[in-house]
Amino acid sequence: MTAYRLASGGLIDRSNTIGFTFDGANLSGHAGDTLASALLANDRLLVGRSFKYHRPRGIVTAGPSEPNALVTIGTGARRDPNTKATVAELYDGLAATSQNRWPSLAFDIGAVNDRLSRFLSAGFYYKTFMWPAVFWEKVYEPLIRRAAGLGRTDLPRDPDAYEKSWAHCDLLVVGSGPAGLAAALVAARSGLRVILAEQDFALGGALLSETTRLDGEASFVFARHAIDELQGHPGVTLLSRTTVFGWYDDNVFGAVERVQKHSATIDAARPVERLWRIVAKHAILATGAEERPLVFGGNDRPGIMMASAASTYANRFGVAAGRSVAIFTNGSSGYRTAADLSAQGVPVEVLIDSRTEAADRAPDGVRVMRGGSIVDTKGSKRLRAVVADRGGFEELIPCDALAMSGGWSPVIHLACQRGGKPVWSQALQAFLAPDAGDGLVMAGAAAGHYRLSECFEDGARKAAAVVEMFGRPVAGFERPVVGEEIDPSFTALWHVPGAKSKAFVDFQNDVHGKDLGLALREGFGHVEHAKRYTTSGMATDQGKLGNINAIGILATMRGVSPAEVGTTTFRPFYSPVSFGALAGPARDEHAMPARRSPLHGWATRHGAVFIDAGLWYRSSWFPKAGEKTWRESVDREVRTVREHAGLCDVSTLGKIEVFGPDAAEFLNRLYCNPVLKLPVGKARYGLMLREDGMVYDDGTVSRLAEEHFLVTTTTAMAAGVLSHMEFAAQALWPELRVRFLSVSDQWAQMSIAGPKARTILQAVVEDDLSDAAFPFLAAREVRLKGNLKARLFRISFSGELAYELAVPASYGEAVADALMRVGAPHGLCAYGVEALNVLRIEKGHVTHAELDGRVTPDDAGLGRMMGTGKPDFIGKRLSTRFGLTAADRAQLVGLKALEADKDMRAGAHLLKDGAKPSTINDQGWVSSVCFSPTLGTHIALAFLKSGRERYGEKIVVWDQLRGVETFAEVCDPVFVDPENRKLTA
Repeated sequence: MTAYRLASGGLIDRSNTIGFTFDGANLSGHAGDTLASALLANDRLLVGRSFKYHRPRGIVTAGPSEPNALVTIGTGARRDPNTKATVAELYDGLAATSQNRWPSLAFDIGAVNDRLSRFLSAGFYYKTFMWPAVFWEKVYEPLIRRAAGLGRTDLPRDPDAYEKSWAHCDLLVVGSGPAGLAAALVAARSGLRVILAEQDFALGGALLSETTRLDGEASFVFARHAIDELQGHPGVTLLSRTTVFGWYDDNVFGAVERVQKHSATIDAARPVERLWRIVAKHAILATGAEERPLVFGGNDRPGIMMASAASTYANRFGVAAGRSVAIFTNGSSGYRTAADLSAQGVPVEVLIDSRTEAADRAPDGVRVMRGGSIVDTKGSKRLRAVVADRGGFEELIPCDALAMSGGWSPVIHLACQRGGKPVWSQALQAFLAPDAGDGLVMAGAAAGHYRLSECFEDGARKAAAVVEMFGRPVAGFERPVVGEEIDPSFTALWHVPGAKSKAFVDFQNDVHGKDLGLALREGFGHVEHAKRYTTSGMATDQGKLGNINAIGILATMRGVSPAEVGTTTFRPFYSPVSFGALAGPARDEHAMPARRSPLHGWATRHGAVFIDAGLWYRSSWFPKAGEKTWRESVDREVRTVREHAGLCDVSTLGKIEVFGPDAAEFLNRLYCNPVLKLPVGKARYGLMLREDGMVYDDGTVSRLAEEHFLVTTTTAMAAGVLSHMEFAAQALWPELRVRFLSVSDQWAQMSIAGPKARTILQAVVEDDLSDAAFPFLAAREVRLKGNLKARLFRISFSGELAYELAVPASYGEAVADALMRVGAPHGLCAYGVEALNVLRIEKGHVTHAELDGRVTPDDAGLGRMMGTGKPDFIGKRLSTRFGLTAADRAQLVGLKALEADKDMRAGAHLLKDGAKPSTINDQGWVSSVCFSPTLGTHIALAFLKSGRERYGEKIVVWDQLRGVETFAEVCDPVFVDPENRKLTA
């Protein structure tokens, strides 16, 4: 193949010459080129190596389905590996490097794999590397990992910025070809809000490469006029360089816009990529159709490309694929390419048509070989000749380029990403999109309408239907007068018989026809199994080019229709999306939203030291003057709460309001303990299980009215519990009339705990808080002095007389300040989560340090809460399994240190005195540890085998990681006030 730049023609700006490098060589192109077109213009045919065999590979397509021309663009921290040269916009200074070769592209040591290909057939890795076993970790796995992948990324920090944005529209049009432009024009003229997304850097789609005249003018002229009109409509947004990669629930589409990927100089104030989440009331996919390759011997040699790609490079980019071009086709498209190349003065040596009869006519002077095929090609790093066969007679035909056309496949990926299965059309010999409802429809070639006139008409018709759904009058669209059109028909040809060399189905992963035959013989004939056994369709192009041929070959070998074989599963992403775009601005301190409690400012004024607790900043402790360590502060706070009173911010707890006639029944099924008969104005500790009987989360359930509940969750599981409730309501019990809403951010909540808590709280609350009027576990609305409504719950996490007061978030700091003022004479202090943790360990209360997913209610000492008399609740059935009720399960116990000079640490293991550390001798683990100012010693909560039967036993606390081994006494996990006298004081 000898590719070159044509003397004239194309849509490039020949007055603007651009310099770039490929593998260090200085080359040049023009504005409007892609990297691929510029490489072809410089006769750089060898652009990569295949994954497994490291065979020489050239450019095959002119769009996003390119399997071969994957390069790394950029240097240093801005290296972008696996970039398709066919969509990479050329810019001045672009530095591209080939991949998957060593030491160079021209001389690649990995090419020895091609010589060993008989030993590297499909699934070889399932049958080798089995012996000797010791070689796996030391030899086989390192070699496989080193060979895996194509490009290489760099570890330095990405210096560029990324952005995420939302957009809303009445109609999203994906694709700016004839159908897309027609649809956008009708919708825009009818007053709809329209977003037109195009993955190319130039709008116009196939019209940029089409030679058919529209209204007597070039196709690209019509496209420019249409785009100019759309830009003039205020409700239209045009997004070029934007790939719509996913279709999600509620008609939300994911799209990535390449904002500065085409720029040599990056503006730090702008993102290089922007991730769009587009909420569309309706969408039209005018994504066109993909031309299929033909599967024949030697079909992967550099110089062989799709016929439509050869036309695109000639018509749009002014580049000839070669000086002596052969064409192999099974339909009319090959004749169109012959006409395009001949019109540009590119010699066409021969047109080989697999059909014996066809009405198509080749340009004058082009030899046509009907009923012929290609069985092999000649050349090394570029094509030199093809071996044609007709009626058993072989002919060697010299040529330096081969354009192949195997028919067309509508691009339907987005329409199938939500579970819909493609539908086989026998008439079109292609899979079409399933009916996705009014929210998304296909148009133009994507719907199987290949003629240019049909594309315009179908796009306008689909848009008119959308406009009518909005109740608006439909604006007119006059289809342009289309010049000469071709018959788009073809005769399916899945595999060319008589191949003299490998006939590749998946170019990137080196899957050829014999691999599929081997998969079928070994029992992997199902399309999903064949994909995984051979890796066909698992490359970066996800089978966009070769999957249809693989399906056809499997169907032929099995003697069934492609409809019976079906397709593999379509999933996002349609094309690769960078991690930077997915992360957006969420990096460093912005990696997750920083959530601050409504009392954050109050805590800051009182000198709090904050810690990250999940998504929240929480006050950890409040140091006073003279305190040198955090322990001094925490010990003081604990003693103050036990002796006087303390105020702690508990706003971060999850808070979910539950409403509805069936709210009580819903919660009764959700929690393992009874909720159905909870009286109005009362709260109850609640325990949720997973289906497997393990504890999922704990919290409280308060009944504020007959059909109104407030559920609290742990801070860490707030979002998870809400999702759990959504699943239960939608999937498990959709018949229940219940609604719920997270109100975690709507309320500032503070715990006032200690012997003097009632006295302090009564000073700011109008209602009677005496024990008779507001007993333990009371929960109801109260009125604060100043006429502010609040919610008050008499619940305790510390074991002391305690209340939790919830006020609207904006009043939080003012109420906390008022409490601190009235509480000062009573010794009220602010305390943080460290002190709260000590208080709860002293009282034997569990958190997710204990409820870690391996624990049943009985393990945690909460077995009495199981509502075994209830008809059902989540986890009831599996909680009765023998393994979860065995007597030797690890049970929650307390530990008291017996050696004052040695600390116990969470995570340590428990051993019998004198036992050798081993898995067999392991008796349990330590879950939470603290120093107890109340008891004057280190204490811990732990899980010990048959622990409740072993109170008083001396046990070894063994921590090899920290090099600590100490003794402790097993005891009741409730260290303080086991009679609960303080709670009910």
